[in-house]
Amino acid sequence: MPYPAYIYIIAGLVILNAVTFFLYGMDKRAAQNSGMWRVPEATLLLLALLGGSPAAWFARKYFRHKTSKGTFVIRFWLVVLIQMCMVAWLLISFY
Repeated sequence: MPYPAYIYIIAGLVILNAVTFFLYGMDKRAAQNSGMWRVPEATLLLLALLGGSPAAWFARKYFRHKTSKGTFVIRFWLVVLIQMCMVAWLLISFY
């Protein structure tokens, strides 16, 4: 018997959040060691927008990464606001 669709959505969000957390940590390490490949800010913000904002928020606190760069912080919270509006719209649309 196939699983309900929400199981796949939850599994996808868990994986997306794990990847987001990992990439924030990888970028922090690269920032500390010059010459390493950095994760583009656009990628970090896109992952947050797609559903990885809980992991992005936690990773920013945990790694102390991207917390004082003003432009990134503003864009990050804008992404969270957009994501919250999208979730609210989906909830209103389907209920």
